[in-house]
Amino acid sequence: VQLQASGGGLVQAGGSLRLSCAASAGIFSMMGWYRQAPGKQREMVATVSSGGDTNYADSVKGRFSISGDFDKKTVYLQMNSLNIEDTAVYYCNALRTITWREYWGQGTLVTVSS
Repeated sequence: VQLQASGGGLVQAGGSLRLSCAASAGIFSMMGWYRQAPGKQREMVATVSSGGDTNYADSVKGRFSISGDFDKKTVYLQMNSLNIEDTAVYYCNALRTITWREYWGQGTLVTVSS
């Protein structure tokens, strides 16, 4: 199983970006996004379950929105009102049903400039 993330890039503060991540195979119970800023630990940004339940980090609530199409094995992250603190490598994550194995994408860089 491979996760392919896309959509990162350079954006000015206050701008928006949309990240996408598609899995090559598998059935998943949860998909989400994590990020790692320079010198910091990886942190959860947002997750969505196959039942539609979502969870957000406090720092992104009201600005980011996660959605998933589990039939297409795809998860999206709409990021609005970006600020410099959102600069990080964003990683797609997926939790497979039955085996409960966790998969990670390769990461996509989001850079927010002032």
